[in-house]
This record gives sequence, C-alpha cells and structure tokens, in this order.
Amino acid sequence: MKSNESKSETSIIPIESVTQRIFLIRGQKVMLDVDLAELFEITTKALNQAIKRNTSRFPEDFMFKLTMTETEILNRSQFVTGSQKHRDPRFPPYAFTEHGVAMLASVLKSSRAIQMNILVVRAFIRIREILASNKELAGKIEDLEREQRLQNRHINAIYSMVNKLIEKPVEKPAEKTEEIRKPIGFSRN
Repeated sequence: MKSNESKSETSIIPIESVTQRIFLIRGQKVMLDVDLAELFEITTKALNQAIKRNTSRFPEDFMFKLTMTETEILNRSQFVTGSQKHRDPRFPPYAFTEHGVAMLASVLKSSRAIQMNILVVRAFIRIREILASNKELAGKIEDLEREQRLQNRHINAIYSMVNKLIEKPVEKPAEKTEEIRKPIGFSRN
C-alpha cells in the first residue's frame, strides 16, 4: 500500500514542472538548490546545511557553486520571466547535476526526498530523450534537404536541355548572292 501512496504524492507535481526547473549552466543540465529545497519541502538553508555536513559526497561533477556573474545572469533572466526567486548575488546558489540530485536523496533520507528524487531523475531522463529525438530528427531533415538540392540540380539540368530544344533554330546568314553562278549542263565554250 505504501507504493500507491508514494505514486499519488509524486503525481501531485507534474514532471513538466520539474523539467522547467532544469537549467543549462556550464554545459550541464542542473537544478538549483532553491528549486530542490522547494521540491523536497525543506528550506534552502536546511538543504545547504545537509550538503555542508556531507561535502565529500558532492564532487564538482555532482554539484558546483555558481559564480557571481552566473548568479547575476540568472537573476536577470528570472526577473524577465517574472519569477519570484530573485536571489541576493552575495549568496550564489548551488547547482546540482543529475548525479548530485541522486546523492541528495541519500543525504536527506526522508520519504519525500526519495519520491522527489525519482521524479527529478525521470525529468532528466525525459530531457535527454527529447534532445536525442531532436538530434535524430535534425539528421533526417538534413538528409532530406541534401536530396532536395540534388533533385533541384537535376530538374534545372532538364529545364536547360528542354529550353535549348524549344529555342528557335538560329538562321544562318544568307550567302552572298552576288557570286557568279555557273550554269548547269554543257556549255559550248
């Protein structure tokens, strides 16, 4: 019965709302500490304290702190989108990769953290699938464009040949009529 309860609790949050919280920073798909704290239903301060107690579990490929510049850019982009998560740039957020989010569940150990971790990992997987399908689709479109260019060249060559056939034949200039014509037949001379 517990599995039914956990499914109903995680279904309250649609996976799309989680995927909207995944950002591309430094070439990696990440989630910010404030978003994860909201999902895990704890304060950002409590989340960051748990991380500080377990720093050895979070190498740089699992989690990193944003620079001041990145934080300012993030604040500007959130200001434009109307997000209420404007942060004080003196306290840059932590960014967690998919592996870092998985590690958070083991650090926090609450049932909510485990449920949200599963949901977040599924969101990362969905984004990966979407990106893979887009690459495949882009490859197919490129192949079609290449074939179309080749067909256009062939069609243009056919039109060129047809136009040459349709053109009126060029009339040869009349030969000089002033030439002396020799009479046909026998002459007495």
